[in-house]
Amino acid sequence: MDKPKSAKQIKKEKVEALIEKIKSAKSLTFANYHGLSAGQIANLRANIKSAGGEFLVEKNTLIMLALKANKMLTPKEQLTGPTAAILAFEDEITPIKEIAESKKSVGFPSFKFAYLGRNLLNMDEVEKLSQLPSREILQAQVVGSLISPVYGFVNVLSANLRNLVSVLDQAAKKAISY
Repeated sequence: MDKPKSAKQIKKEKVEALIEKIKSAKSLTFANYHGLSAGQIANLRANIKSAGGEFLVEKNTLIMLALKANKMLTPKEQLTGPTAAILAFEDEITPIKEIAESKKSVGFPSFKFAYLGRNLLNMDEVEKLSQLPSREILQAQVVGSLISPVYGFVNVLSANLRNLVSVLDQAAKKAISY
């Protein structure tokens, strides 16, 4: 029979799991979730999961240890109180947008700080990120801006052809009238 794990061993395993998750995350956002009901947290967790992320609630000391192990600057003064870690594994911004949507509708959670890749972002920078259009919209805008000059070029070239046809048509009408 296996002997039960000690509290220290359980914490060590949690930190190791956090280290691996943080390594593979494209962005990592921290938010104060105080004020959300269990149902709202479950709904937010599901929305973030469908956006390619993960919503974790873990002790701040364990999060701090995992961040230090990943050689990430840790603003200790902001990692206090009830803190949720939102990890983005696919799209860096979509889970952040989910938090912002929840804040608009419910009033909670509020951003504390984040990491985009390895870059530390403050609360204001995270708010700005949350206001960016979705990846699909940004891609459509890029494609539209790339196509625009080509479309204009085609119009200019076809205008010359239209003018030539118009001149030939006028000349034909004039020749027929004689």
